[in-house]
Amino acid sequence: MNETLIVAVLSLLGTLIGTLGGIVVSNKLVNYRLQQLESKVQAHNNLVERTYHLESDMEVVHEQIKVVNHRIGDLEGSI
Repeated sequence: MNETLIVAVLSLLGTLIGTLGGIVVSNKLVNYRLQQLESKVQAHNNLVERTYHLESDMEVVHEQIKVVNHRIGDLEGSI
């Protein structure tokens, strides 16, 4: 075989192996970063949901405070 052909084939193999290795490593990194991002988004969504429930509970508490204040006012008026 011609030495030039052997060098060309070895160069091709080296290039293919290097390229495929780079693609695999890059793909693993992208998948890892996506998983991290998904966990952060899930934590944020949980926070938003908890805040919504707290706001709903606060509305109930404010309404209860209004009722209690009204009842206290009625009791003070009757004394």
